Amino acid sequence: LRFVLFTQGCPHHCPGCHNPESHALDGGYEVTAEKVLEEFKKNPLLKGITLSGGDPILQAGELVGICREVHAMGKDVMTYTGYTYEELLEMQKTDEGIRQLLEETDTLVDGRFILAQRDLTLIYKGSRNQRIIDMNRTRAEGKLVLDPVEEENLRPEE
Repeated sequence: LRFVLFTQGCPHHCPGCHNPESHALDGGYEVTAEKVLEEFKKNPLLKGITLSGGDPILQAGELVGICREVHAMGKDVMTYTGYTYEELLEMQKTDEGIRQLLEETDTLVDGRFILAQRDLTLIYKGSRNQRIIDMNRTRAEGKLVLDPVEEENLRPEE
């Protein structure tokens, strides 16, 4: 059971996106970190928070404090982005917010949604090109490590 925070603004405009209303940078409405955390705390059954969008990377700096508080409660952080992990590594060199958000992310689902690779049988992602990355192990091992759920995604159809 997760709390999902949908952020506004996405530069990717992927055809077939599940949330095209979130693409415009000037859409949606503003909410404070305090209000998000207040709502999050109302449900003790939550495993963590999922950042979706839009693309949360556009608001990385603003999300870091929320993620830190979620971690302080013993919960985890999952982040969806249309950027690849490799693109984010480059972007974090000039954007401290992105670096900090990656540090606070436990699971990263990366890559643009590609309609031609859409697969409704996949777990936690919409198209085969996307990856589910175990960020804790990636940081510990110094190399990209896929989440074990990817094994489920990679199983041949029975």
